[in-house]
Amino acid sequence: MSSALWNPIAVGDLNLSNRLTMAPMTRGRSTPEGAPTELNAEYYAQRASHGLIITEGTQPSADGQGYLLTPGIYTREHIAGWRKVADAVHAAYGQLVIQLMHVGRISHPDNTPHGRQPVAPSAIKPAGDMYTSTGPQEMPVPRELSTAEVAATVDDFRGAAAAAIAAGADGVEIHGANGYLVHQFLSSNANQRTDQYGGSIESRIRFTVEVATAVAEEIGAGRTGIRLSPGNPFKLGDVTESDTRELYPALVQALAPLNLAYLHLAHGGDENLLRTLRELWPTALILNRAGTDIATRAKDIEDGLADVIAVGAQSLANPDLPERIRADAPLNAPNPETFYGFYGAGAMGYTDYPTLDASAASA
Repeated sequence: MSSALWNPIAVGDLNLSNRLTMAPMTRGRSTPEGAPTELNAEYYAQRASHGLIITEGTQPSADGQGYLLTPGIYTREHIAGWRKVADAVHAAYGQLVIQLMHVGRISHPDNTPHGRQPVAPSAIKPAGDMYTSTGPQEMPVPRELSTAEVAATVDDFRGAAAAAIAAGADGVEIHGANGYLVHQFLSSNANQRTDQYGGSIESRIRFTVEVATAVAEEIGAGRTGIRLSPGNPFKLGDVTESDTRELYPALVQALAPLNLAYLHLAHGGDENLLRTLRELWPTALILNRAGTDIATRAKDIEDGLADVIAVGAQSLANPDLPERIRADAPLNAPNPETFYGFYGAGAMGYTDYPTLDASAASA
């Protein structure tokens, strides 16, 4: 395994002990009101040996919720819950950033605290169903945000970032990927607006830049990261881009002057685009090359394509993943049936994956 994986690195205001990041993963195990619990604190603290933990997507407002039992970061209860998580991670010598995720149209009224119609750049219905407390339901046509409401949504992100820092998080990551609201504004099919937020590439990237600017102003650029998914590799959210190779260089160039802590890319397979974005981005780049092994991902650090790598399912199933990699030890296999707590999994498949020490003791 590449020794580069274990070299410390400064990422904005964060000093990482290694270059292995736990990727953000929705787990659906918060309270119905969106407050993290002691169980969430245990889960994240178990994984504190990763150089950085990026939390599950966390809604910045009631309109931002799409799934059952996902956490929020816009009430006192949410802040208190996240304080438990941050304190537990810090006690284990880890660092944590909270991912701010507004789902936009990928929602259903039954899953939100106010029961309202989802909001989006345009009133265009997404394909697919949403899992609710009564089972899968078709996602409805969203309501188009007015121009004034777009500005208010930017302020929601600003306020959520301040709340995350008040909760003790080391920073935030803006979720601009995977078909959710920020990505919907970038999209050529979900965004059909005719105001300053739709149409040309310059207009479609405006919302993303405004959100990043607001968050960086509020908590500092060195505590702010952003996640993008050029080409939408996971095909989530029914979002497509007709101009990926033009859109993302323009977006990255517009974000670069903000000097954010990092850019987190979900790699879509376009190696030329990846190299272009790497050249354009001035600070740390976190790369999530899904579907490949750790050795392949670590080589991206050696090759200069990434500064840090992000790992999802393997971090989920191996709380001590850095230790296992160092020891060349076997990895626990993730169980997809227990990925989401809203199916009733609870602690199962969440905090009960064994560490190397626990496995040895059991043997």
